[in-house]
Amino acid sequence: MDMKTTGARPCIVADGYGLSPGVDQAIRTLIAEGKICGTSCMTVFDDWRDEAELLLPVAQDHGTALGLHLTLTNFKPLSGVKPMCSMRRRMVQSLLGGIDKGKLQRELDAQLNAFIDVVGRTPDYIDGYQHVHYFPVVREWLIARRDLLISPRGHAPWLRGEPDANLANTLSQRLCITAIKRMAVGFNRQMAEAGYQVRGPLTGFYMRRNPQGFAATLKHIMRNAPKNAVIMCKPGHADAVLQSRDRQMKAREVEFAELMRQ
Repeated sequence: MDMKTTGARPCIVADGYGLSPGVDQAIRTLIAEGKICGTSCMTVFDDWRDEAELLLPVAQDHGTALGLHLTLTNFKPLSGVKPMCSMRRRMVQSLLGGIDKGKLQRELDAQLNAFIDVVGRTPDYIDGYQHVHYFPVVREWLIARRDLLISPRGHAPWLRGEPDANLANTLSQRLCITAIKRMAVGFNRQMAEAGYQVRGPLTGFYMRRNPQGFAATLKHIMRNAPKNAVIMCKPGHADAVLQSRDRQMKAREVEFAELMRQ
């Protein structure tokens, strides 16, 4: 399924469907109101199937792209019992060669299978929680699994590409994007050579500890980003589950409200 576009406007995709009931409800509302083009799903949580069953009819009615939000940090894996490590530790492992490739790729397989089991098909696109899809171990998995990811219509999922620091509208944004860009170096070229369509640049970065900055960031992106840009957002409604999984709950409420105004 292709992302809908409106003229030269970049497309907005909501990260992390499945993170909590409040996040999921907010994303479904944005889909129903035509505010976003897609959402990427976290399949690692126990209520994934129940929440997905609420999403599927809404997404189908509005032609919404459904992606897989690969998760390799912070939460309990589908393929094991111990919680996954922090992003900082995962980055150190990646830099020092301490990644257990077999273990992590089995987890990626489990998350993909959980998506297919419920949605009934392969994802329309793939990205990553905390941008883990840029990691070398995930790139290797994407290349190895490409043929398995092709839909009956012959389409492979598109991938969320590298960010562009030139689209930052503050110094703090530029520093953040530059750090992510270092993780992503070579991703677009490598994945294109493997036969994937890569969409981007990835945009939507802002300092979430200052939620009021989201509106200005969104306005800047809409004015300056190329039409193929992908704008990530993290909307949601606060609830007890979200409180245990995300410290930036206020930012989610602000993002939801701003997106509803678009």
